[in-house]
Amino acid sequence: MRRSLIALPLLAACAMPGPVTPQAARLSSDVLTVTLSDGTVCRSGWTTAGRLDDCGPGYDYSVTVVEKPNLLRQLFVGITDALGAEGTVPPMAQVVLTGADGRDYTFVSPPPVDD
Repeated sequence: MRRSLIALPLLAACAMPGPVTPQAARLSSDVLTVTLSDGTVCRSGWTTAGRLDDCGPGYDYSVTVVEKPNLLRQLFVGITDALGAEGTVPPMAQVVLTGADGRDYTFVSPPPVDD
């Protein structure tokens, strides 16, 4: 009986989740979507740097758009724009989320294709 009382707090400590952290960041033409490790999904306009206050512990964010992507992507965006679907192709960009502890989480949007 005594051993089970000692083991109970240890098991409870193992079951406690770790800190919530960003797992993914994606851009659409005007919305940043962040997914956290606890399954929370947060959204915000991204055209200027900002803060996700209602997203887990809160994160500052910045987005750096690739101004001159590769030629194939430029051609694809040009074709979609010419067909009247302007703004439907999300930009290529680097998204940096900064937590209250100063830790940076860096993502590329769209995410790279795995082989």
